[in-house]
Amino acid sequence: MSARGRTIAAVCLRRAATAAWQARFGLRRGRAGREAAARQLRLACEELGPAFIKLGQLASVRPDVFPPEVVFELERLQDRVPAAPFAEVRAIVAAELGADPERVFASFDPDPVATASIAQVHAATLRDDARPVVGAPLAAGARLAVKVVRPGVEAAIAEDLAVARRWASRLARWPRLARWRPAALLREFEATLASELDLRHEGRKADRFAFDFADDPLVVVPRVVWRHTTRRVLTSEFVDGWRLSELGEAERAGIDARRLAAHGAEVFLRQVLVHGRFHADLHPANLFVTPDGRICYLDFGITGATAPDQRVAIAQVLAALVHGDADRALRYSRALGLEVPDERVEDVRKVVDGLVREHLIACEPTDVRGFALGFLGMLADFRIPIPEGYGLLVKALVTVEGVARAIYPDIDVVRTAGPFATRLVVAQLARPERLRERVPAALRAALRELVA
Repeated sequence: MSARGRTIAAVCLRRAATAAWQARFGLRRGRAGREAAARQLRLACEELGPAFIKLGQLASVRPDVFPPEVVFELERLQDRVPAAPFAEVRAIVAAELGADPERVFASFDPDPVATASIAQVHAATLRDDARPVVGAPLAAGARLAVKVVRPGVEAAIAEDLAVARRWASRLARWPRLARWRPAALLREFEATLASELDLRHEGRKADRFAFDFADDPLVVVPRVVWRHTTRRVLTSEFVDGWRLSELGEAERAGIDARRLAAHGAEVFLRQVLVHGRFHADLHPANLFVTPDGRICYLDFGITGATAPDQRVAIAQVLAALVHGDADRALRYSRALGLEVPDERVEDVRKVVDGLVREHLIACEPTDVRGFALGFLGMLADFRIPIPEGYGLLVKALVTVEGVARAIYPDIDVVRTAGPFATRLVVAQLARPERLRERVPAALRAALRELVA
């Protein structure tokens, strides 16, 4: 075993032993034990560095595979590392852009404004006018954010993934872990990681998001400067603002936090239900509030997609949750791929009805996170497979609630989403092709009532 392999094994064993102790070696059963294990898994990922931090972040958007305690704990992964030496960053920029950064840009700050396991961001100034794919031109002198893949990170990730593959093959031999398909899941994660290491993919997703919301005066996406963007360098407009943890200062500056929180929830619904693609990795580091009262979205590395037929079903599920209709929510969940065995239907309906009443009807404001934890936990307990897109959507809704409440703590995301979801359901049902489908059934039902 390599030195790195021994390090990984030692960290994993130490964290596993700590989790076992915190769970009192099985005496603390249920959620408490799972939460202890999830916490140590997060700490292990942070300790092991870039590859494991990214694997943990990818696992945090897969509630179709991992228990809800693991999913929601891993979203707290801290991805902050010391800055790479500027000489090494300078060499990468020169190799990618064909000249030293001082020649490519009017100015280039050697001290990064943000650092993470995969890349770090430096402030710069645009030398010549630039025309982005979406949005108004950027004039010479505009402030820029230059994201640079950290030196040596590709080799370090490749080494760690080689170790992870060996561990995945061993874990697959354990019956309790084999159902997670560790080897196949790792291959999926590797493909996603490879895409994330190519910053051009992030730039294209940012442009699509900007295009989708070009008519929204409260949404801003930094404009990409493509002539200074390559696989390892992403150059975009620098946008000032407050992170969600700094919103006390924003409100003192006159920002309408409640309006922004409600609008942010509606923006997410438009992503899912209208455009069919959504930001699946929203957290305080990936969005902030600008001084002119807009929401700025960053980092489009992890996104989700919805097909047209799924959007109708999702809108119906949301409308059902708003009105506390568990039967309707389950009925339309089947259209999203959630298959409940016949012998479990009544048990599932009772649990969902109880969760709806506890977290969405009796709770003020509604508690999407509590509902999701209970719902995903119930599916795991009943061994009911969770479709990938369905699980990601549930997780994203919880994240949106957290983001909205970081902006305005008293917001009720479910009731805020209600009118939008209802309008969409009505619009979908009024489409000619849907009317042609439903009119015959409606006429037959009316005739039955008349002759009864």
